[in-house]
This record gives sequence, C-alpha cells and structure tokens, in this order.
Amino acid sequence: MTSARLVAPPAVSDDSSAVLDFIRQTAAIADIELRKLLRDPTEVLARAVQPVLWITIFGQVFSRVRAIPTGNVSYLAFMTPGILAQSVLFVAIFYGVAVIWERDLGIVHKLLVSPAHRSALVYGKALSAGFRGALQVTVIYILALLMRIPVVWKPLSMLGVVLGAMLGSAIFATFSFIIACLVKSRERFMGIGQLMTMPLFFASNAIYPLAIMPTWLRYVALANPLTYLVDALRGLMIGQPQAHSLLVNFSVIGIIFVVLAAIATKLYPTLVR
Repeated sequence: MTSARLVAPPAVSDDSSAVLDFIRQTAAIADIELRKLLRDPTEVLARAVQPVLWITIFGQVFSRVRAIPTGNVSYLAFMTPGILAQSVLFVAIFYGVAVIWERDLGIVHKLLVSPAHRSALVYGKALSAGFRGALQVTVIYILALLMRIPVVWKPLSMLGVVLGAMLGSAIFATFSFIIACLVKSRERFMGIGQLMTMPLFFASNAIYPLAIMPTWLRYVALANPLTYLVDALRGLMIGQPQAHSLLVNFSVIGIIFVVLAAIATKLYPTLVR
C-alpha cells in the first residue's frame, strides 16, 4: 500500500504578489478620488459647459468662415476631437490644486506613512483623472448626436476615444501633480496653470491643422503631447487621415505618461517638506 503524497500548492512569486499589491493600492486611491467626485458632481457639470460653448458658438461661427482647410470634412466635425482634447486638458491641468489642499489638510502626510507604494499613489490619482476624461467623452458624443455632427459610431472607435481621453487626462493630471510638488502654493499653482493651458491648446492641432502653422510653431506643436492626442482622437472620431498612425500616437502619449508618473513619484514626498 503506497502512501499518498500531499502536494503543496505552488507558491505565489514575490513579483506577482508585488504586482497585485500595486494594483490593489492604485485601485484604492482611485476609489477614494471617485468618491469625492460622486459627493460633488457639480464639478463635472461645470466642466461640461466649456465644450458646449466652444462647439455651439465658436464652431458654428468658424464653420461659416470656411477659411481653415479641413479636407473632406466640415470644420465643425474637424474641431470636435480637438475640443474633446481641450476639455480633457482643462479638466486635468488644475488637478494639482487638490493635491496642495490635501497637503494643507494633512492627508498627504497620512498617505506617505501608509504602506502604499509611492507610485501607486500617483497612478491612482491619474486613474481617477482618467475617469473624468471619460465623462468628457460622453458630453462630446451627446453634443455630436444632438447637433448631427458626423462622427464614427463604431464600438471599437468609441472605445479607442475613451482610452485616449483617459490617457490624455492622466498625462495632464500628472503634469499638474509635478507642478504642485514644485511650487507648493495654491496661488502660484493657479498662476502657472493658467499660464500653461492656452499655449498647450493653441500650440497644437486642436482647432487648425499643422499644415497652416508657421514652421517654428509646427515644431512646437510636435513637442506638445496634446497634438498626438488630438491626432489619435481625430482618426478615431471622424476617420480623417492622421499625421501619425494610431500606434505612434498612443505610444508617444503612453511614454510621456510613464515618464511624468516617474517624476511625480520622485517628487511626491517633497510636497510635505
């Protein structure tokens, strides 16, 4: 009679356990941020006003001017992805103010002494900013439906738009995070944030194509992450040929996000010094 052998279950590797812990910590931070949004949804409603004004007023007026070459699409359709990118930028770029508030309230101190990894704190906040970007996508698609703007309604294209908006929102929120860590003052942060939004918006292809820009401005636009976001959204939303492929656009903004997140992770502890 042979004795039965007890086979121990395979142990979970340290790397797998670390990854799972990181995912749980990131999700917990994002959940906290989203609960704040659910308690005060007026922020979402207020942010929805801006794209409505841009498309219904600015877009309608410039559609009549016909001075900007937009290929085989109307100017209103051409600018719709750009206004979505602008909405994502404006929603995310002032995200750092909340971080400074958290420092003043002592929340940052508590997070820093918690066992959560520093990068999970940054990625969690970036993820919550991404959900805000996804809400802006909903606003833009509702506007397109009501105003009969010809956009692509294929599920995969719409999913790509949502992912692009979330990634773009995460980029600018993380960039805002870095500024907050450097200036450490709400007043200074607001000044820098207002200074950055207009150049980022107008030095991109959001409301006019790269082809009509002066050469020097074109080089600036190619260094602007908003340009790659708009290019990706324009290809997905209206099917217009892009300056770069979807792979290139998403790769560029993905790399920028990873670099910014690494910088923000390094700077986050300095916020309380």
